[in-house]
Amino acid sequence: MNDSDADPHGLTIYDVARHAGVSIASVSRVLNNRNNPRPETKERVLRAVQELGFVPDGAARALSNRFKEIVGVVFRRALTGATDGGLFEDENESLLFEDVINRGIEVAARHRGFDLLMSSVPVSDRYPQPRISALAGKCDGLILHDQVLTAAEIQQVALRTPVVILAGTAIERGVNVRSDNATGMRALAQHLVVDHGYRTVAYLAGHADSPDNLARAEAFERAVDEVGAACWTGPVWQGNYMAAGGAAAIRAVFDSGHPLPRAIACANDQTAIGVMRALAERGVRVPAEVAVAGFDDIPVARHLHPPLTTIRQPIHQLGATAFDVLYSLVNGEPMTEPEIVLPTTLVVRESCGCPPESPAARTGRKG
Repeated sequence: MNDSDADPHGLTIYDVARHAGVSIASVSRVLNNRNNPRPETKERVLRAVQELGFVPDGAARALSNRFKEIVGVVFRRALTGATDGGLFEDENESLLFEDVINRGIEVAARHRGFDLLMSSVPVSDRYPQPRISALAGKCDGLILHDQVLTAAEIQQVALRTPVVILAGTAIERGVNVRSDNATGMRALAQHLVVDHGYRTVAYLAGHADSPDNLARAEAFERAVDEVGAACWTGPVWQGNYMAAGGAAAIRAVFDSGHPLPRAIACANDQTAIGVMRALAERGVRVPAEVAVAGFDDIPVARHLHPPLTTIRQPIHQLGATAFDVLYSLVNGEPMTEPEIVLPTTLVVRESCGCPPESPAARTGRKG
């Protein structure tokens, strides 16, 4: 049945949106005269209403009113700094990676006329679902950062509201947006072991339950093994994605009498910052004695001394993509893919042992 032939009493704002070629949220804004819809959008919606003979009854009006134009964003907050003499005590107030992702979400949301409702849960909180479920009731949808909820908990929340997850694993209800960890880490392993010839490399991990960390560790270990070098992992090389955690791990290596590898690949750039600081404290030169690399390419990475070799992921784009996907789900569009994977790039600077004017340092290398 065509829109023009439809029974007016059976129409909904979904029919109006389809006929006008706009989103359901746009129809809601026009019908409720909210947020100053663009004149051309308003004209299209009102024309569709007239052509269809659409008269919103109580149920249809309730449907059009259901859009709050608010998206909830939840991330994990680490509490650190108490054990390193105050050196990194304010690190949990400068979340760098999360900040850039959230900025990407905010810019994309503002473009669509949506606002954000931000919330955080401590890493140590094992039962955050009730609070996140309550937050979901205040929003049109949720964006959840890395491992905020378990897969089973996400499924329960997704029964009531659209959900997009970042750096998680694909789930039945909801979409996962992440970067290509495996390709990036393989490129880093190749560069450290083959290009530089380092025979012992360590992987300093992030949160043990982080899907991103697990994917990076697995890819790096396998790639190092394939090219015949030794990859050091284990409890002594466990960090927490924070500079304080990276520094603590290196101090523990020294205190335990473990030897240092020739290169250390860190789960993220913040960890690498702590590693470089702790090595400097013990008089170990980077990269002359130990090369260091990270993952993310946060803005400060290029300004370290020496500048940090790292895997660049499109952090801002991760956030923007997450919102765009959620916006589609909120508007009733079907999921086409359960997972969206963004590319990564190896960015070679001096901390790995490359000279400052290396062509690779200037151009980077695709992971």
